Parts: sequence; C-alpha cells; structure tokens
Amino acid sequence: MVGGAASQADRVLGGPVVRTITLPTGVTLEYAEQGNPDGVPVVLLHGYTDSRHSWNLVLPRLPPRYRVFAISQRGHGESSKPVDAYRVVDFAGDVTAFLDAKGIDRAIIVGHSMGSMVAQQFAIDHPGRVQALVITGAFYVRRDNPILVDFWNQAISKLPDQVDSQFVLDFQTSTVTKPLAPEFFATILTETGRLPGYVWRNAFREFLRSDLTAGVGSITAPTLIIWGDKDGYSVRQDQDSLVTRIRGAKLLTYEGIGQAANWEVPERFAKDLIDFLDGLGSRS
Repeated sequence: MVGGAASQADRVLGGPVVRTITLPTGVTLEYAEQGNPDGVPVVLLHGYTDSRHSWNLVLPRLPPRYRVFAISQRGHGESSKPVDAYRVVDFAGDVTAFLDAKGIDRAIIVGHSMGSMVAQQFAIDHPGRVQALVITGAFYVRRDNPILVDFWNQAISKLPDQVDSQFVLDFQTSTVTKPLAPEFFATILTETGRLPGYVWRNAFREFLRSDLTAGVGSITAPTLIIWGDKDGYSVRQDQDSLVTRIRGAKLLTYEGIGQAANWEVPERFAKDLIDFLDGLGSRS
C-alpha cells in the first residue's frame, strides 16, 4: 500500500466497508465503516487483544443514520504492530489522527475495556471533539487493582512472543459469563491469536502505568457507562468513581453479564447505545 496520511485500500464485505488508512502517527489501521456518510460519526474502540471484529454483533443493529467506524487499534487485528508505543496516549493519538484524516471535528466515542481508557484519554485531551462518550467494562484505577496486578505478575509478564492458543482461549473465556455464538467466538479467538507476545506485554504494562484519575473530572461530554455485575476485571468501585467524577454520567448495570456486554447481549447493548445517542438532542 502506498504510504501517506490518507492512503487507503478498500475491500467490500457483506456489510460494512473495510478499509485501511495510514496515519501521521506512523501506523496503518484497519477499520470498518458503515452508515450515512453525512451522519453523526461514531467511533468504536475495542478492548485489549481484540479488534474491529469485537463489534460484529453490534454493527448490524445500529441504524444507518449514524456514520460508524470500528477501528482495529495499533497492535491489534490487521493493523500495524510496532514494537513499542503502546501508551494510552499513543492509542488516543491514533484516534485524533484518524478523525483528522477523515475531516471529522466531533464524534461520539465508544470504548470497551482498554478502549474505554483510550476513549477517556481522548475526551480529556480533546473535550471539544467529543459529542458523547460511552464506555463499557471501564476502569478507573489500575495500579492498585489487585486483579489486574496479579494477572500481570502471574501471566502476562511471562508470555512468550508466540502465545499459546490455550491461553488465548482461557483468557477470552474469562471475560464472559455464558457461551457465545460459535462463529463469533471463533473470530474473536482468531483475532486475539494474531497478537505477538510483545503486544500483550507492552500494552498491558502501559495499561497498568496509565493514571487518568486526575483528568476524568474534566470530561464534560454526556457519558454513558455500561457495566456487567459479573465483570471479573473492572470492579463496581471503578464504575462508582467514574460516575462520581464525570459530571452527569449515567451508569447502566447489566445483571449476570461479564466484561464484554457488547458480546454477551449485543441487542440490549445496541438498544441502550441508540437510546442514549438519540436522547442527546434533548440535552442540548
């Protein structure tokens, strides 16, 4: 592919158009795009070790009046996998560059898990560019989260560059509370299996180092937080802290659901997302 800030290669699948774009930040990102080109932009940011396919069950349920982008973030899916530069600010910088390349001033930012951190960082850095914020499986404090620290110490820090498929299966199984559709889950496992060990390690290391607690209070965009009460990674205390510090934030709790509400109950997730977005007009 020819380089440059706006160089793109397209391939059309059954639903969204899948493209790649090379950004000034030095990475080439794969993304899916659907909806009205003149519609309100919505950017979907997946979680740790996932990809744009993380939103496969949600995309068909979003109305065409929204211009939706599901991005495979750096290190993930078929996007570039640099050796380093996996800080939250690096991921957020890619979002900024992506919107710039698309000529988009403001967008609705939706983030799952790691993507929720990227979404928060972007909202902190560019408050005027966020029309609304939706985060699910979200974190507030990571350094002192014993679940995450133990996961790093016992597993992630020791991963080889070739990650065992059983580890991939065990990890993704731990994020949900019930079996997923086999075809979808197979896709998730394939996408997670694309990641070399250094991406697992470097992204998670920076994940633990990042501290957004001083900045989240500056977020002014309308914010929806969706949390499954069986989430084994992001805890209720994190959700309460985020709701307290982000002015006007709303928390929806999904009973019996794990870390990936957009996987386990995509119909409900999409409906709540649409209801929230459609209600933004009444807030202005």
